[in-house]
Amino acid sequence: MFDMMKMMGKMKEVQARIKEAQDNLVNVTATGESGGGMVKATVNGKRQLIALEIDPAIVKADDKIVLQDLVIAAVNKAMDEVEVLAREELRRKTEGLLPNIPGLDLGGMMG
Repeated sequence: MFDMMKMMGKMKEVQARIKEAQDNLVNVTATGESGGGMVKATVNGKRQLIALEIDPAIVKADDKIVLQDLVIAAVNKAMDEVEVLAREELRRKTEGLLPNIPGLDLGGMMG
């Protein structure tokens, strides 16, 4: 017979584990590089830019547009990589809590 109280308890556990996984996404990081490593951008699993390194050799007033393009490229690479890492982290943290439902995407819970 269906045990509603047990089901509610399980849902609270699932919610708590998902919240914990979301909170831990700040610890999942990825770094993207552009310009042969002259620009490096690091983002976290909450899709926040947390570090930006620019080689001083490319910081010149007349190279402003090139520098902007390199920063954008590095940030975008890091964002793409951290999205994959964050999805994997959420999958690992919630593994076994939810039934394997085809098409169920937990990606919207990334923070």
